[in-house]
Amino acid sequence: MRALSLLGVMGGLVTCLAASLAIGPASARENPAAPGRPARIVSLNLCADELVLRLADRAQVAAVTYLAGDPRGSTVAAEAASVPVTRGLAEEIVALKPDLVIAGAFTTRTTVGLLKRIGFPPLELGVPADFDGVRAQIRQVAAAVGHPERGDAMVAELDGILSQIVPASRSLRVLVLRPNAFTVSPGSLGDAIIRAAGLVNVAAEIGRDRTGSVPLEAAALADADLVVLDADEAGTPSLADALLHHPILERLRAQGRTVSIPNRLWTCPGPQVAEVVARLATAARERAPMRAPTKTQ
Repeated sequence: MRALSLLGVMGGLVTCLAASLAIGPASARENPAAPGRPARIVSLNLCADELVLRLADRAQVAAVTYLAGDPRGSTVAAEAASVPVTRGLAEEIVALKPDLVIAGAFTTRTTVGLLKRIGFPPLELGVPADFDGVRAQIRQVAAAVGHPERGDAMVAELDGILSQIVPASRSLRVLVLRPNAFTVSPGSLGDAIIRAAGLVNVAAEIGRDRTGSVPLEAAALADADLVVLDADEAGTPSLADALLHHPILERLRAQGRTVSIPNRLWTCPGPQVAEVVARLATAARERAPMRAPTKTQ
């Protein structure tokens, strides 16, 4: 009986959402931003937030996620300051009467599922694994918000920065350690960023074939030439960050074998990933391997 009751509630919620959303896009289209452009865009994912806020007119954006305003993780915190925010609940989204909803592939799945059931499927963004994927996603969102020329300009900006970067002259071995010791998996965009800087991702050597946490012992034994850590950010300390101040890592800092880069710069695809490539290449040039070359007898 309890299960049937829950199904009844869910069915009623879907019916209400469908009725509410049925008038939403029509209302939004009464005052369109421009012919062929969505007038009320809602973003359900931080990476979508960043692209929407960079590519759409401010008047087109009805809401972004609450994450967009946190400068510790967002590259568009200033742009998001005056934009309404949601926590990705279906009720919030429907109340905003959007004519375009953009979601990520792995977030707000309940809301995405409900929107699909009531006949309003969101644009779902994938997770690019390389720079071609980044370019394609930028252009995809730019076209969706009605400003394809801005997407082309953003891609040109990305490529312009990349073309000016001088990769490291030596293939130094790099290990990325994020809060909770999560690393960059081989075959990911982060891996592509490391390789673009002329470096080698140590995560591939220690058996990581997908993003996961690295035991601190494995990180120490990997003996990487360069360890990439999150830059210290103002905010509430957390247990996830505590590991990044372990004595082992402090010793590597003292040896000049670490570089700090804000995690927000390579959390999402966008022109900011080129800055990560540039920082890694610069760090590699400034921090030669600490091990001495082998002498020939």
